[in-house]
Amino acid sequence: MAAAGLRRLLHRLRATVAGQPVIDDALWLPTVQHYRFLAALPLADQAKLRALAARFLRHKEFTGAHSLVVTDAMAVAIAAQACLPILHWGTPRQALTWYDDFVGIVVHPAEAVARRTAVDEAGVVHYYNEVLLGEAMEHGPVMLSWPAVEQAGQAGEQVHSVVIHEFVHKIDMKNGPADGCPPLPAGFMGTTSARAAHALWRDAWNPAYEQLREKVILAERFGGDWPWLDAYAATAPAEFFAVACEAYFVHRTRFAQEFPTLLPVLDALFRPAGA
Repeated sequence: MAAAGLRRLLHRLRATVAGQPVIDDALWLPTVQHYRFLAALPLADQAKLRALAARFLRHKEFTGAHSLVVTDAMAVAIAAQACLPILHWGTPRQALTWYDDFVGIVVHPAEAVARRTAVDEAGVVHYYNEVLLGEAMEHGPVMLSWPAVEQAGQAGEQVHSVVIHEFVHKIDMKNGPADGCPPLPAGFMGTTSARAAHALWRDAWNPAYEQLREKVILAERFGGDWPWLDAYAATAPAEFFAVACEAYFVHRTRFAQEFPTLLPVLDALFRPAGA
């Protein structure tokens, strides 16, 4: 038997012996209870998410920064939120191909501080520190602050989930640097070409982004009301997409009220026909 054929056979045998990966009730149920947006999912979706998260955990490696010990419960909490955006994208194996460009997930015990550089119009280089709750690197690992992970969607109208945010960036990066327009499936919202699909996407997102920027400017400069969506979304189209997806998954009802034109677009992306 050829070497490649032998490897495939051994892989199938190991999968048969090991069975499907599972997450114990003692780990899964407290996770769902802690994150209300997970508890609000239909039971069928919870079961599907559980299976997907279990497979995710089999293929990722968690590292604690600054001597943090990443427990099984912490890993399950991250996996469940990371898998929510890809829940309806085919079989677990198919869905997880969206995250196949990296293995490592680094968890910090608090906010992380990254050293940055910037060059101004005069060509002068400036050095500064940036405080981060999370970061997704193209073709690289994901960094997360555990307190931010744990606090996702916990208080009232709060719509934050740093895990969803960073993993949506990973999805966005599948077709290059994050720009707020992820790869779109064939026939997206009835379009007949990739060009038409991307035009439809931009026609929905660009006006919403500009409106949000205007609201933030009015709030900053003239004391206007701050928008419901986190103002960080107004810093770049890629951040608008990631923050909007946080809101979409964590507080769908309010998101539908605030962004009625974006809701069907995200539904078409994350809940494709037949899912």
